[in-house]
Amino acid sequence: MKTLDPGAFLGLEGHDCRPDAPGVVIAVPYEATTTYKTGTALGPAAILNASQQVEYYDEWLEDEARRYGVRTAAAVVCDGPPEQLADELEVIVGAHLDAQRFPLILGGEHSISLGSIRAAAKRHPDLVVLHLDAHPDLRDEYDGTRYGHGCVMRRVWDLGVRIHAFGLRAISPHERDFYPTQTTATYVGARELLPLHGPERVERILAGLPAGPLWLSWDIDGLDPSIVPHTGTPEPGGVDWYTVSELLRQLDVHKRHIVGAELVELLPLPGHHASDFACARLAHRMLLAGLRSHARRT
Repeated sequence: MKTLDPGAFLGLEGHDCRPDAPGVVIAVPYEATTTYKTGTALGPAAILNASQQVEYYDEWLEDEARRYGVRTAAAVVCDGPPEQLADELEVIVGAHLDAQRFPLILGGEHSISLGSIRAAAKRHPDLVVLHLDAHPDLRDEYDGTRYGHGCVMRRVWDLGVRIHAFGLRAISPHERDFYPTQTTATYVGARELLPLHGPERVERILAGLPAGPLWLSWDIDGLDPSIVPHTGTPEPGGVDWYTVSELLRQLDVHKRHIVGAELVELLPLPGHHASDFACARLAHRMLLAGLRSHARRT
């Protein structure tokens, strides 16, 4: 499938995207294990394209990502199974981490997460994954593979990485029963957040978040579909825009160490750009929170 070059994240050029920039955006247009609607491989290009209309100034964090420097790397294209992609991404993301860069990964389906998180976990043994999703993705096997999008957090958990999920509202009995047996996998369901208001929702999410460096693994279907209706596996309900925005602000206020992030599962629909733009805005805010965290340690 041939597509036009979507350009650089935020449309940055020149000094703002110099080779030694501490922020790097990596598109991974991968889709091999989706089980409902297909098209998430087009998500990274749609986010990059929409990002060129995003204001540089983020009113929630009161800062600009371009101030730190952001480079858009070559897209990672893989035609093999998800375990092959995981091996390739582990090397690529690991090299960026070793070079003291903050990586933002744009997917593609959620199976892309394993390689990047594996790279981060090898460098941060006390890593915590803050997981936004409608689904736990904790199945040991699904649709004939142990490495698909429905199993990715189970493979992350196998690494010994702690997981704290929020926004869940479509969970199998097996996954429901898995959480209480573990101290390294916790979650806050969307139903738990429903009766809370404003800052209380963020406080509830943060209350269960373990100490340690963070990797943000955010599936866009974790948000309410009124914000991003175009995703591969939509679920009614979900987390609102202001909660995720305030959550990122509170991670910044509390000076949590964010080592990397990813945003996955946008399924763009031609002629309907609201989802693309919402993802681009959220990606910018996630990147900015990470760059601010990175700057405090360099």
